[in-house]
Amino acid sequence: MRFVAAAMVFFFHATFEHFASGGTQGIAEKSFIQGGWTGVGFFFILSGFILTWSTRARDTTSAFYRRRFFKVYPLHLLTLIAATALMVWVAGAPIDGWQAVGQLFLLQSWSPDIMVRSGFNGVAWSLSCEVLFYALFPVLIRIVNRIRPERLWLSAGVVVALVLAVPFAADLLPDQTPIPMVNFTASDMWFVYMFPGTRLLDFVFGIILAKVVMSGRKLPLGFGGSLALVAVAYVAAPYAPVPFNLVGVMLVPLGLLVAAGAAHDSAGRNSWFATRPMVWLGEISFAFYMLHQLVQSYGHRFLGFGKSWDTVPAIGVVGLLLVITVVLSWLAYSLVERPVMRRFSRSRRRGHIAAVPSQAPSRVPAEERYPALL
Repeated sequence: MRFVAAAMVFFFHATFEHFASGGTQGIAEKSFIQGGWTGVGFFFILSGFILTWSTRARDTTSAFYRRRFFKVYPLHLLTLIAATALMVWVAGAPIDGWQAVGQLFLLQSWSPDIMVRSGFNGVAWSLSCEVLFYALFPVLIRIVNRIRPERLWLSAGVVVALVLAVPFAADLLPDQTPIPMVNFTASDMWFVYMFPGTRLLDFVFGIILAKVVMSGRKLPLGFGGSLALVAVAYVAAPYAPVPFNLVGVMLVPLGLLVAAGAAHDSAGRNSWFATRPMVWLGEISFAFYMLHQLVQSYGHRFLGFGKSWDTVPAIGVVGLLLVITVVLSWLAYSLVERPVMRRFSRSRRRGHIAAVPSQAPSRVPAEERYPALL
């Protein structure tokens, strides 16, 4: 499912490149703009879920931080260097030193300035959120571990209520400048969608849902029903009041899909998402996410800066860039991400991270089932 989520973000950003002309561009926007918000929300929820699912008594805080650093930072550094080189040598753009420092240390999403958040490799803003998630996870898991199983659903409901309250707080912020094409304000874009403090709620929602599944609590929908709910919510979200379509509308459907998917796996059932090609695409999905916007932006520049095409050529251009992104992602995963994780992710130091008291209901250890995430 991770690659599907990453692909949704890919097609979302493709709409902003305006590869298609005329009515085709309008159809693309209506079809894929919601995909960007949905794909990122899926990853934030999944992050909390999988980290909780995989926590074991033998784990330590230092080992956890080490794994997270070597999972995320090498690819971030690689794509940041690539983005900087392309900005200087291809686009001829000046480099802002302070912005570069913020990008280097993944602090950009704390800034309300959209130019700071979207500079260099723009998709790295989500890693700025993930840094906060990882930093707080050892504390959050201890807190959630204290929630009695019968109160887990109530706790999840509280998180959902807080997410739905965030847009009202965004209305109180000073920058209400409308953002073209997406029909919400600069404050909505930052505080509702990109601010680490508010997106932490998605992560906590994932943690709680993992505990729901691990404690054997019943889910309201199975995997097929959750997938159908996500599809319905995706179609309905653009008609929801702005900016609830950014996070709020999709939160519960995506959370139930992640939880139902884990329960589905644990029961030994197969699905299309578990086929070998999809698992492989899932393994390279982080690299795919980190590279795709650079490929689109500079690929468009190479093919014709600012140029748009009729329907069939536009599909061909986007398809070509998709293939190029997959190939580069495979190379980045094979030559950087996986070797670095294998070489440096193990820690010899000992600290303590609160253990999940019960084993996740899985026939195969999470370390083997989700190596690319762990």
